[in-house]
Parts: sequence; structure tokens; C-alpha cells
Amino acid sequence: MKNVLVTGGAGFIGSNFINHILDNSDDVFIVNLDKLTYAGNLENLKVSQNNKRYKFIKGDICNYELVENIFSDYKIKYVINFAAESHVDRSILGSQVFYHTNVIGTNVVLELSRRFEVERFLQVSTDEVYGSLGATGLFTESTPISPNSPYSSSKAAADMMVSAFYHTYGMPVLITRCSNNYGPLQFPEKLIPLMIINALNDKPLPVYGDGMNVRDWIYVLDHNIAIQTVLEKGTPGNVYNVGAKTEKPNIEIVKLILNYLNKSEDLIKYVSDRPGHDKRYAIDNTKIETELGWQPSFKFEDAIGKTIDWYLANKSWWEKIISGEYRNYYDTQYGKR
Repeated sequence: MKNVLVTGGAGFIGSNFINHILDNSDDVFIVNLDKLTYAGNLENLKVSQNNKRYKFIKGDICNYELVENIFSDYKIKYVINFAAESHVDRSILGSQVFYHTNVIGTNVVLELSRRFEVERFLQVSTDEVYGSLGATGLFTESTPISPNSPYSSSKAAADMMVSAFYHTYGMPVLITRCSNNYGPLQFPEKLIPLMIINALNDKPLPVYGDGMNVRDWIYVLDHNIAIQTVLEKGTPGNVYNVGAKTEKPNIEIVKLILNYLNKSEDLIKYVSDRPGHDKRYAIDNTKIETELGWQPSFKFEDAIGKTIDWYLANKSWWEKIISGEYRNYYDTQYGKR
């Protein structure tokens, strides 16, 4: 049995990962450590919560004693660090929590992974650490790091620390840098769920600037299979870019959602651009394809429809988040943060 610590497993990507692994593997025991901040949601893990190979622990990855006890009690041998403050807009409004969680928290988990001699430590990062591209070109693993927001700079700092642990201590670390994710269970502040929910409620759909900022999109399940592949097959000390070769301007995404829902484009509202807004991201995933044999399986045209349909079918999930009802539930069950 592989004992795996997943940090941040109640968030969007982490919860999808846990549900996928427990549903498709019978030799993995997962400990999910999550602080249950505003974006953490135990409802995301309803299908996994009664699995005997799953344990949830509420707590902060910056809490050294707590994390140490987890390593000791559960004989952790694999770590996947999803835990992060991740919303760029929030990092612009206040950066301190981003550096606390994304940098200090990563250091705590790294130090304990080193002490307890884990077999693999995988840092889940982002293509945003590379900065912004012009009209042409792709991010490769050798592209210099050049972050432009407090969020991406905190992730870049964490990546560099992970790399330093490999070079200094010989720790078996791995880093994945993925393009923009979409799919079920994504917190409503992100572009795609925000536009879906606003459109369903006939509210304005805010679009930064001229809407021509380009992102490279990947379905969350494809990303999680890539993480699993890197964890199992990746070469320690390496970075692996993960993308689906699906570049689209934000405005195209917004119009596609409106068209799918038979809503008027009059709902689009252009707003002042975000400070330091990167113009374009695009991933070259040649390395993970050629070295590890991973390729994305979902076509954007199909997966975006699946995503919209999920939000249509799970209205109660996002309505509770919007209303804040989950906060009372969390405080009752696990104590106030």
C-alpha cells in the first residue's frame, strides 16, 4: 500500500485528483491535509469520504508539529503538494497569505519529507511562473522564470526551493507546471465557473480589458492523470510542463458559454484590465509526451460542454458556496479557522 499525503485536497484540482485515484487504484492510502479556507470544500469529496483508504485531516501545512505527526502516524512515503492560495486577483489585493502558504508551507512539507525520507515529492505548480508570452512561442521547461503577479512569484519561489532540495539534499522531487484548468468542482471565482453562473443568473459577465488575453486550457482530469504519471514515472529533479495545446482568448470562452446556454452577448461587460495582466500563456508539453507517454485525452469542445452541464446539474453545490452556507458547516464540524 502506498501511503500518500495530499495537501490541499479539498480544493478544485486536489479533490478531483483524490476522487480519481481512489476510484481507479486499490493500492493507495491517501491522507488529505487541508485548512478548509474559503475555496476548500468537503462536498467535493463526498464520493471518497467513506473510503477506508482515505483520511481527512483539517489543518495548515505551515503547522510543523501537525505535519510532522502526519508523517509519523501514517508512514508517508509520497507527497503531492496541491496546497496553495491560487487566485491572482486576491494576490493583488493582499499578498501576505500567498507567501505564507505557498512558500513557508511548501518549506515545512519539504523539510519533513526530507526528514522522513519520502520516495517522491511532487510540487504542483503553474505555467504562470514563466511570465507572459508574445504573439508567438511556447513555454518549455527551460524557459526562464519571470513571474508578474504576487501569486505567480510565490509559486516561483516555492518551485526554486523544491529544486534546491534536490540539488542540496538529493531529495527525489518533481515539479509539474500546468496550464489553466477547468472542469467540475471549480470555485466560482475562476473564469469559466464565474461566467457560467453569472450567465445562468442573467448577471453581467465581467471581462478584463479587451478580452484578448490568451490562456492554454486543460480539462482537470487530464491534468490529474498527468500528475499521476509524473509521480510514478518522472525523473527526480525534473520539471514537466502539462498542457493540452488549446489556446483561446478569454472573450472566446465567454461567448462560447453564452452560446451554449442560449444567453445574449449583451451580458458581457468589459471592465478595466487587471494590473500586470499577462497577455498570453501557451505550453509546450513535448517532454512529458515523449519521456513519459502522457497525452491529453479530452478535446476542449467536448470537455467544456461536460463542464457547463455539470454546473447546470449541480446548482445546489455552487449556490451554497455563493450564499456562504458552508462556512457555518465547517465552523461547526471542525472549529473556526
